[in-house]
Formats: sequence, C-alpha cells, structure tokens
Amino acid sequence: MKSNIRTSAPQGPKRKRDRNAPAGRPGRPKVFCIGFHKTGTTSLKAALKVLDYRITGPNGHGNPDIAANVESIARRLVPRYDAFQDNPWPIIYQFLDREYPGSKFILTVRPAEKWIASIVDHFGRKTTKMREWIYGAGHGDPIGNETIYVERYERHNREVLAYFAQRPEDLMVLDLATDDGWSRLCPFLGHAVPEAPFPWRNSKQSREERAERQAERRTRRKARRLSKEQA
Repeated sequence: MKSNIRTSAPQGPKRKRDRNAPAGRPGRPKVFCIGFHKTGTTSLKAALKVLDYRITGPNGHGNPDIAANVESIARRLVPRYDAFQDNPWPIIYQFLDREYPGSKFILTVRPAEKWIASIVDHFGRKTTKMREWIYGAGHGDPIGNETIYVERYERHNREVLAYFAQRPEDLMVLDLATDDGWSRLCPFLGHAVPEAPFPWRNSKQSREERAERQAERRTRRKARRLSKEQA
C-alpha cells in the first residue's frame, strides 16, 4: 500500500499536542491486535490494560476516505500508544510490521459460523466506510453479504499465518473461547501472570444483561417522575 506521507515535502505548522493524549513507552515493543472485530478484541483490550499497556482502537471509523488515510492515521497514533486493537489495525499488519520492526502481533480467532452470527447480530444493516474498505464497495453491512464477510475473514487469517510462518516469536494466535487468556498472553509478551482474573468483555450475554439493567433503570426513573407528578 502506497503511503500518503511525502517525507521530502516541507513541513507545515507544528501541531499542538493534546495534553490528554498518552504517550507510548519508549523501548517497549508495540503490540498490534490484528484479529477481525468480534473475535474477542474488547476482552483483549481490557487484558492489555490490566498489563499496563496504553491501548487505542478502533480508530478512523469516521474517516470518509480511510483507505487513502490509514497510513497517516497509523503514523500519528503509533508513537502515542503501546497497543492497538480493532480496525483498522488488522488490515494494515504488513505495513505495521515494516514500519515498526520488533513489534508483537496477536491474531484473535473464532469459528467462522460463530463469528458471522456475532457480526450480523452486532451490526445488522448498519454500514460504514470502514467495512466497505474491508469487505468491498456496497458490502458495508453484513446482512445479505454473509458469504463475502466469511470469505474475507478466513482469507485474512490464512494470510496472517502465511506471512508470519517463519517468525512464530512475533505472532500469537489466540482463541479466547478455548484458550486460558493469561497463560498464553503473558509469556508471549514477557509479563508475569497477574492475580486478577482475565477480563472477559462484550459477550452477547453481557450485552443483554447491560440492556436489561438499563431498561430497569429507565423504568424506575419513569416511575419516580410519575410519582412526583401525582403528588
């Protein structure tokens, strides 16, 4: 993928640094989570936070021309963080490997039939420029495009495995449905296993439980308002 950054071009005004933006730790290898969305990326993000990584993602979802701008987005964000998850990071793993040698890559996976069911359940008919870039023009929403989504997902996983075939120390494949997260993640990253339990996040059951709690809170607030009005 050709970069949009011209290193020989004159530099513009220096951008003011966001005081609230964290800075990545010099000397710590970057960690790129390159599994597709809905493969446990939210749980992995939470786990990396427990291990004291400054992590970002997803990024660039509102960018109307993400394909053209993704490398400049990466160059802006990578120095500021230690770890990266969700889109667009899986799609540019080869670029990241070239630009940031010595990095670690984590490919989260799950069975394709469970993955596509989760994708359809989560995104429905919503479409985005990000998913059009990933799955093809006109395929920004998964419903009706399930076969295209599964083929792209499986191709991505095959290509990642082939790319890192001779470098097993740089890639870990993680199925959070079957693997004990800490026992594999920590040795790969060179960390001791923390005492805290692995932070499972964003399962369908947990989303339904959150929705139920929110509905209960809304019902209670409505009841309180009615009680005040009738008083």
